[in-house]
Amino acid sequence: MPRAALFDLDRTLVRVETASLYVRYQRETGEASALDLLRTMVWVAKYTLGVLDAEAVAARVAATLTGTLESAMIDRCERWVERDVMPHVGAAARAAVARHAAAGDLLAIVTGASPYASRPVARRLGISHVLASELEVDGGAFTGRFVQPLCYGRGKIVRVERLAREHGFSLAEAVFYSDSYTDLPLLSAVGEPVVVNPDPRLAREARRRGWRVERW
Repeated sequence: MPRAALFDLDRTLVRVETASLYVRYQRETGEASALDLLRTMVWVAKYTLGVLDAEAVAARVAATLTGTLESAMIDRCERWVERDVMPHVGAAARAAVARHAAAGDLLAIVTGASPYASRPVARRLGISHVLASELEVDGGAFTGRFVQPLCYGRGKIVRVERLAREHGFSLAEAVFYSDSYTDLPLLSAVGEPVVVNPDPRLAREARRRGWRVERW
């Protein structure tokens, strides 16, 4: 039976929040205002504190993309990830991925971010599978809705269990690297939880449970 190595994206593989990086990029291109950036920073702060209404935020973000061509999003995110995201992937993250790859483990990013942020990172790191919060597409354009469940909280377990059935691995044998208290359901479900750059609530929980803590 293969072993799975699962990696969160934001503040884990990437040292910062990709959502903030993307809105800063939009500021450069004139597509976002200072208010948009401030709103995103508030969402990131709420996410860190574990009080974000992820469903409401996702619905709001998805609605702004209604009618946008998916191909255009793919193209622009390839350029953005190369320029703005990959410099935030540190040596420790790369080493962890390489170590699991050398062991023959199944590698997957499991993130609440979109596939358009996470797939280019996965490809550059040699990670074969991406579980992300998917935007609904019809006729090549975004409908303004997300595919349920979001890859967030318990939704991550739903998606990982689906991947496990497809590839024959057990969550009880899997390792999951994450920074966020919102990932407590999946961290609790895997055999080897590893806490990376934890937010304050997850740091306390990791100490209580005796989980390994790393700084990437």
